[in-house]
Amino acid sequence: MKRYIVYRMLQGVVLLCMVATIVFFLGRLTGNPVDLMLPEDATAEDRVSMIKALGLDGPLHEQFLIFVNNALHGDLGTSIRMRQPAVEAFFDRLPNTLAIIPWALLMAMVIGIPLGVIAALNRGNMIDRAAGSVAVLGIAMPSFWLGILLIYVFSVELGWLPSGRMGGPAHYVLPVITLGAFLVAGFMRLIRSSMLEVMESEFVKLARIKGMSEAVVVWKHCLRNALIPVLTLWGVFVGNLITGAIVTETVFAWPGVGRLTYEAVIFRDFPLLQAVIILKAVLILSINLFVDILYAYVDPRIRLA
Repeated sequence: MKRYIVYRMLQGVVLLCMVATIVFFLGRLTGNPVDLMLPEDATAEDRVSMIKALGLDGPLHEQFLIFVNNALHGDLGTSIRMRQPAVEAFFDRLPNTLAIIPWALLMAMVIGIPLGVIAALNRGNMIDRAAGSVAVLGIAMPSFWLGILLIYVFSVELGWLPSGRMGGPAHYVLPVITLGAFLVAGFMRLIRSSMLEVMESEFVKLARIKGMSEAVVVWKHCLRNALIPVLTLWGVFVGNLITGAIVTETVFAWPGVGRLTYEAVIFRDFPLLQAVIILKAVLILSINLFVDILYAYVDPRIRLA
């Protein structure tokens, strides 16, 4: 078990280094942030002075070495636009994102798992096909389009819910639905396929032979074992929510980490963009590591071979 954990941690460190390197160089492809920050009447001297002040006057490889050295000391730079440490800006916005992610995950589980079970129990008939259509629609529908559609229907036409920004409980409804729609489809398809496999197992047949009711067989024996793959991919689902929050928070003007990422790209804020993506990668890798360790305890067959 210890070898397995150490191996997974080393994999995470390597992936994190790759992410940091790719983000650093790709961020520079969007252009020079000085072009956005200087007024139209700025002189050439003003431009040179600001480039030096931001540390953008040296070759890329020198900038990268400085970035790596600072990152090893916990400094991911200062936001060019916000004039505050990028790490501080990230953690200021993180609670707002974490305020909607658990609700989106809960919605996906409450709707997706029962739909998957019902689809498996009605394999091949109209109910199964209808559930499959819902899953395909949820996977294929772009988040930004769904968000705009929900705003138009429930905010503009009906006036039932606010169209955006953070506020009371009503402000959470549309962002949570938009963020969790994709996961509803994912949970549904995963549970359906897992349930079909478990229902053919010998222990399920034995439970039916013993005279147990169909409800006990399905919801206790079948579903309990069908949830193991969900546990395996739980980290992936949470990672999808964190990355999917970029679109959702932008559409609903939600002041979270996703919108912060969008702002960093739009304003060419290199330090902020680097910090946000690297810290997101740390979160996702940590969640996946936790899930891998948990799954290794749940299923003793999982070992580093």
